[in-house]
Amino acid sequence: MAKGFTFKQFHINDHGCGMPVSTDGVLLGAWAALPLSGPILDIGTGSGLLALMAAQRTAKQGNPVTAIEIDNGAAMAAQCNITDSPWADRIEITHQTIQAWASQQPAGSVDTIVCNPPYFNHGEQAGCQARAAARHTDTLPHSELLAAIGHLLSPTGSASLILPVYEGEQFIEAARAQQLYCQRLCKVKTTERKPPSRLLIDLRSSPAPCQTEQLVIHQNDQYSEDFIALTKAFYLNM
Repeated sequence: MAKGFTFKQFHINDHGCGMPVSTDGVLLGAWAALPLSGPILDIGTGSGLLALMAAQRTAKQGNPVTAIEIDNGAAMAAQCNITDSPWADRIEITHQTIQAWASQQPAGSVDTIVCNPPYFNHGEQAGCQARAAARHTDTLPHSELLAAIGHLLSPTGSASLILPVYEGEQFIEAARAQQLYCQRLCKVKTTERKPPSRLLIDLRSSPAPCQTEQLVIHQNDQYSEDFIALTKAFYLNM
């Protein structure tokens, strides 16, 4: 039986992808700042989730979306998901590394970047090669990801990412060396009593005070009002 996840306006079949649909991806896709116009880039699209969420959120404006994916199986799955969506004419899948793709693009040519990047620099890797590539930074070191973002991002653009807290703090620090600065930061907690487990990060090319907020996913054994408000345009039962 094919794996899948049905949202309000599209369906994701994530068979063959290193990482299935996750709360992390949905949070990022719903939280990321999106422009009124201009191109959107999804780095490491996997099943195509972020590209499809971006297309749904910009349906009125019709922003073009480019989705980069290095893994052949994931790129094929993403193409099928996009073809079956209402926005197939606006999303282009590119099967190559972001490093190679960025080197072919003019500097400052992308207004908005979304990326659910490989998280882990160290530790035991998954036996599945596709899953290991999606989770670990061997094929996309954070330094190379930041270099690509720094080259591609327009002067008024933004790059939105999600990372575990420790890796996210290191990423924000490393971003400054690329003259990328965190202007929005959301600390995500699974419950009120637990410490933050994820950071939603918004990088821009100009320094400014960082606006910090907090999101709790579960309160009183149910989804919090803030989580529902953020994701209700996508989840079927919200």
